[in-house]
Amino acid sequence: MSARGSSDSTIDAAPAVTRTFCPPQGRRFVMLSAILASSMGFIDGSVVSLAMPVIRTDLGATLVDAQWISNGYMLFLSALVLLGGVAGDVFGVRNIFAGGIAIFMVTSLLCAISADAEMLIVMRAAQGIGAAFMVPGSLAIIAKAYPADIRGAAIGQWAAYSSLATAMGPFIGGVVLSFGEPWMWRLIFAINVPIGIVTLVMLLTRVPADRPSAKRRLDILGSILATVSLGVLAWGMTSFGLPREGQWLSPGVWLLIGALLFAGFVLWESHTRTPMVKLQLFRSRIFSGANIYTLFLFFAFSAVLFFLPMTVITGWGVKEWQASLLFIPLSLFIALLSGYSGRLADRWGPRLPLTLGAAIMTVSYALLALTMPMMRLWEVTFPVLLLNGLGMAIIVSPLSAAVMLAVSDDDTGLASGVNNAVARAAGLMAVAALGAVAGLVFTGVLGAPVAGVEFGAAPQTALAPETEALRVEATNRAFEVIAWVSAALCAASVAVAWVTQPSWPDRKK
Repeated sequence: MSARGSSDSTIDAAPAVTRTFCPPQGRRFVMLSAILASSMGFIDGSVVSLAMPVIRTDLGATLVDAQWISNGYMLFLSALVLLGGVAGDVFGVRNIFAGGIAIFMVTSLLCAISADAEMLIVMRAAQGIGAAFMVPGSLAIIAKAYPADIRGAAIGQWAAYSSLATAMGPFIGGVVLSFGEPWMWRLIFAINVPIGIVTLVMLLTRVPADRPSAKRRLDILGSILATVSLGVLAWGMTSFGLPREGQWLSPGVWLLIGALLFAGFVLWESHTRTPMVKLQLFRSRIFSGANIYTLFLFFAFSAVLFFLPMTVITGWGVKEWQASLLFIPLSLFIALLSGYSGRLADRWGPRLPLTLGAAIMTVSYALLALTMPMMRLWEVTFPVLLLNGLGMAIIVSPLSAAVMLAVSDDDTGLASGVNNAVARAAGLMAVAALGAVAGLVFTGVLGAPVAGVEFGAAPQTALAPETEALRVEATNRAFEVIAWVSAALCAASVAVAWVTQPSWPDRKK
């Protein structure tokens, strides 16, 4: 075939137009919609962590409430993200993507007007349902709208702009939280409404509907079992930090029930004709190892991401906008270095970058634990977190490559979805388990309970100097334990990567 001309109107260019459901003039709206939607999902988690102290103050929320304001969202996102990906194949990517945005937008508004912590937890859970259909849809619609010969460049553009938005979002949110009124935490949810409206208008008026690419049934029972089992397991972990009196069931019983339900999920997935998770993928040592690695590493990463802002804001008196700057290098490192680390994985195999990245994060979290008592944000903590950003930047692309390497081409989408779900579930468990640990350590250091004093919450009344000093020490000690646990899990990830992931000699031509 002759080379295609530069104009879309030429006969030679016609095949490129007909290869996808979306004509060239609609692709820029696909790209803008995907960037806006994915940015809403990415930013939401990080800004909510920054806003948690002021949310707790405004709504009178406890530490357990704070855990479940995060976990309600993460539970449904992690349990349903695979269903969201399959639904796009069954009902059309554009339709499911738009539906996820609509749910996310409406529930964001309801989060913004929540009257108490209980309402916010429920609305965050509903927001997680929307995100489960919106997040995979943002990448899927690009993959389906762009021809294969330019798809890689399109995905790269989407990733770059999404990373930039992810970096700037928390800083802007931190400025609003630092210099605005206490109620202004509600704006971090309300801003999703105009963004969602713009995105939906572009999708529904400028992007045609695509034809479903698969005829299959959705695994509804599998989704229910996954959601309930993860929820029960997370609650069991959370309940270790609650007073024993008044508990309906002990934490151990909750964990046993959750484990049995999860076993039921695995049994169902192994027998149903249309499984949400193809269990045969785990027969691969590379695939299983990559997901164990993901579970350990993202448990650690999510714990630090959630509890560190809470610690420096309520313990050290740092403003939210300053705390937001701690994580900007993370997004910038990922944007700048992911391409290089991906090429490193191509050249040497994923073992080296995955091992190196996890080792750097181990050092970062160990240094966080050792330097907490110094309370020196810019001289010590910020440089230590540069290592965290460097480690994650080295990991991101090779981890995706390892997952893809382990499966056939027909299963790459499913394999990526499983790994994404594991990362989200790891975050869910991290907040549940280490929140309980932080509460217990804080109480142990504090000694006798003090009214209105709890880990991660700013006291509403002035405390006696000795009590305030003890509160700050207890806050630091609680995060020290979180950081040491995170360092240990990253060290375990180093071992998993070295044992399970492949490497090969230099294949440089």
